[in-house]
Formats: sequence, C-alpha cells, structure tokens
Amino acid sequence: MKTKKKPNQSMKLVTALLPEAYLEGLDDLVRTNMYPNRSCAIRNAVRDMLKQELWGKNQGRTNIGSNQDRSR
Repeated sequence: MKTKKKPNQSMKLVTALLPEAYLEGLDDLVRTNMYPNRSCAIRNAVRDMLKQELWGKNQGRTNIGSNQDRSR
C-alpha cells in the first residue's frame, strides 16, 4: 500500500500575537478569495519579506520557498 506524504510535513507551527486590525485584514483577504486561509496569506507575506529584506541581499538564495503558496 502506497502512503501519501503529508503536504505540511516540513512546516512548523508558529504562534504570533497580531493586532485586531491585522486579523480583520487577513480575514478580508480570505473572504474575497485572494487566499484560501490566514496561514497561506501569512506564509506569503513572510516569504515576500524575506525575499526583499534578506534573500535579495544574498543573490543565490532568492529561489528558496518560491514554489510554495502560489495562490495569489
């Protein structure tokens, strides 16, 4: 019997406190179908920030994480 690999196997849980306005904005993005859920929207935001702030300075690392969460 073939076992399916869990898609979130390499992801780690992170807990963060966010202002209510941020949560309302995230919920608006989900409600308007720009993202399937809050987690996906947050992952994309973190990825974009890392690309701009960190990986852009280290030219060879810009492709890391670019294939995940392309739902925009």
